[in-house]
Amino acid sequence: MDDAIPHLIAPQVAGSAKLPDIEALRGIAVLMVMLVHWQPMLIAWDVPLWQHIRANYLDFWPGVDIFFAISGFVIARSLLPKLRAATTNTAFGATLVQFWIRRVWRLLPAAWLWLAFVLLCSAIFNRSGAWESFHTNFESVIAGALAVADFRFAARFAVLPYGSTSHYWSLSLEEQFYSALPVVVFLSGRRLVAILLLIAAILCALPETIPLMAFRAHAMVFGVLLAIFAEQPLYQRMNPAILANSRAARWAVLWGSLFFMAALAPLFQKITAIRPGLIAIIATALVFVASYGQHYIWAPGITKRALLWVGSRSYGIYLIHAPIFTFTRELWFRLLPNAGPGDAWKLIATAIPLVLVLSELNFRLVERPLRDVGKRIAARQG
Repeated sequence: MDDAIPHLIAPQVAGSAKLPDIEALRGIAVLMVMLVHWQPMLIAWDVPLWQHIRANYLDFWPGVDIFFAISGFVIARSLLPKLRAATTNTAFGATLVQFWIRRVWRLLPAAWLWLAFVLLCSAIFNRSGAWESFHTNFESVIAGALAVADFRFAARFAVLPYGSTSHYWSLSLEEQFYSALPVVVFLSGRRLVAILLLIAAILCALPETIPLMAFRAHAMVFGVLLAIFAEQPLYQRMNPAILANSRAARWAVLWGSLFFMAALAPLFQKITAIRPGLIAIIATALVFVASYGQHYIWAPGITKRALLWVGSRSYGIYLIHAPIFTFTRELWFRLLPNAGPGDAWKLIATAIPLVLVLSELNFRLVERPLRDVGKRIAARQG
């Protein structure tokens, strides 16, 4: 008979319902990422004022850290109760197999589709050189497909050409994290919270270097801790209900948090030496507010519905925006070889609708049907 696995905390039903403010935060996060990448991926020429602001005052790469915090919270909210309910090694292993099957079918088909798109375009649609070389993209595509793009990103960022899939570093880091998390859960037992706090402290204490920024799992760890905390009575007592009836308070929480993350992010800021950890904490605080599902981040209305749509398509938008920005550059190079700053609106007006339409098609034709396939396959493993 299999050895029993001690419970971490009392078992409970896994949380699976989508929370509207979490989806809205996804939408905000992916819009921040697009703000980071539009120049130079879409607009190749210098934009001095924008570059000065990003280098010295406000930058938007913490959108990825919001994604990480959401990911840690949502995955742990669903997975940890199921792992606790698995009282034998066999049951624990079966739960992990089901989790990985669902995750593979949810993420990899779309990720590999757009990797193939990049490789194809770099081979046959690259007169301007916007895609960089086919060889460079071949290397980056293989790294993305094998979920080691973060290692390649750390070694090549700002040193050697990367190709048109640099954003896959975060997807690789997530896959590595969720491969390691069940091992940590299995080995730590009731000490899980202490182990996660220790890991978070170590990550926050690491020196900030460009290579290490490709491995910043701080926010994912904090997101997992938040999911565990959300099961405790204190979580309900900390409900920030005041935000329900105060637009000013909601806006102060959301826009204040986004401002401080953006202000900590610029390359030349000297505010603190622990900015990645501090950004992760602020991102997790936003997820904490959003986790109550009471519209504390953004009130219902037209703009909320738009954010919810963007959030629900955020995975596709994240995958698609970078290659479509590059595709648009190549397209307009052929249509208007002497394009300059005055033509920027043409590129933007082409790229944004393409990203939105393709992300919708990606969601309907790739993500949703193959996610359902994964669910059916995983259910048969039970």
